Amino acid sequence: MSEKISGGCLCGAVTYEVENDFNRFYFCHCQQCRKITGSAHASNLFTRPDAIQWTTGATYKKQFNYPERDFTVVFCTECGSGLPFVTTSGKVLIVPAGSLDAEPNIQPNDNIFWAERAAWYDEGTHAHKCDGFPR
Repeated sequence: MSEKISGGCLCGAVTYEVENDFNRFYFCHCQQCRKITGSAHASNLFTRPDAIQWTTGATYKKQFNYPERDFTVVFCTECGSGLPFVTTSGKVLIVPAGSLDAEPNIQPNDNIFWAERAAWYDEGTHAHKCDGFPR
């Protein structure tokens, strides 16, 4: 059995524990992931569907299934934070990396749907780095 790490939403209404035994880690640049995250890409970890245990607030989870593509998002109804979900096929648990409270066992494998990336993404990786708000 692998080590478990905790995770949850920003407001703390929903928490979970997941086995830190991820087998894939993707940065997804598809248009849907950019819309859902409001960012340049989603950062998703993949593992077995039975690797998670919800510890608090499961009633605050809401699921949206995108009708035109096999695409799902689960989020906290209080703060909107992305949360783990099992794919419609039932074969994979997808965990938004930003919802974890500790580092996962793997580093990102691939940038997927690269052709759909935001035009400003590449230039943004070279922007000035600040430890907080810029002065």
